Amino acid sequence: MTRNTEAFDKWIRGAFVEMNTELENMYFEQEDRSVVSGVGDGIKTQIRDEGNSFIIQLGAEGNTGAGFETAFDVLGNLGFYFASLRRHGLTNPDIETKSPFEEASALGLHLAASLGVTPRFATSHLATHNFAVNGIIKSFTSIDEELFFLAYNTRGIFAYKRAADALERILPLGVSHPITAVLLQNAKDALKDVILYNKVLFDDLDVDRFFYSVRPYYKPYRVGDHIYRGANAGDFSGINEIDLLLGLCTAKDAYYSQSLVDKMLFMMPDCQRRLRECMKKTSIMDEFLLCAETSKDQPWFKENVSIFLEVCKLHGYGAAQHHNMLVKKYIEKPSEQLPQEELQQVTASGPPLPVLLDSLEKLRDLRLATKRDDMSTRYDDVELLTELVS
Repeated sequence: MTRNTEAFDKWIRGAFVEMNTELENMYFEQEDRSVVSGVGDGIKTQIRDEGNSFIIQLGAEGNTGAGFETAFDVLGNLGFYFASLRRHGLTNPDIETKSPFEEASALGLHLAASLGVTPRFATSHLATHNFAVNGIIKSFTSIDEELFFLAYNTRGIFAYKRAADALERILPLGVSHPITAVLLQNAKDALKDVILYNKVLFDDLDVDRFFYSVRPYYKPYRVGDHIYRGANAGDFSGINEIDLLLGLCTAKDAYYSQSLVDKMLFMMPDCQRRLRECMKKTSIMDEFLLCAETSKDQPWFKENVSIFLEVCKLHGYGAAQHHNMLVKKYIEKPSEQLPQEELQQVTASGPPLPVLLDSLEKLRDLRLATKRDDMSTRYDDVELLTELVS
């Protein structure tokens, strides 16, 4: 880490957090918590000018550090700065044709092009690659609800990664291998953890603080001429690896593959590589179906398929939790209180809320293998395997 990158990082972890927190407390004390215009303008100016001074130095330096981790970390800090400007109304992609922050855009585009990722902060900056200093992780504010959300969202991501790692090891062994049952059980245990962490968030995360003081930092913003959607909790490969390896989703499905294309550059390069490799593989479900006729009466088939179906059910349940509980409680319901002009900027992914909800519902039903007339799911195949082992 160079002197300039270290100074910027220290500011992001210190004064930046303090100023954002002060502004959030001011907004939250208002009768209309969605109003940010005309509130704390002096603090907003300080964030803009102090951050830009660090960015000018980094841009002049050129090489922001040797190795992926340093450059990726600088991009994350730059993204935090951009996201704060967006949150506090200092930039708005809906009324701009390009970002007013030229130095920050130039640095972000330079870093992103060299790394093969989007020029904004991503989920990994707040979760899997959020380096703690003296026990403190990076965040936008020091508000308890943000830190609570990050703690359990990160737990969920790592649980999904554990499940994906276990499932990925099955295909080289074959579905009839004695260890396949063990690996399926590992995936099952990890997905149970996902469900547990979702429930903790649902039970204990304060709705108003999350909606008004945490989510606004995940809005889309411009870097240069282009708008980049907000970071999404699903911007890692693990959950899609599970979709594909189980066979509940397929890259041959235009709807699903489009979702993969849309999120690819929001993931770490290693996640991108893993996902591309996974898209080339036969699914575990298809492997079971291929040998069903000749092996359906074998003890290994009944044992392994039974656990496999339990894994599928848990994965679907986690998706249903996310859509039916978390999205409804923390996004859909609070949005009903917003003025009409604010609704178009609710979602981090950019599209209007009804479009986002429809997309999430389709993903939920693919993962649940729900029978639908308007799209193909693995409902019939899951039913067949269930009959074979019942």
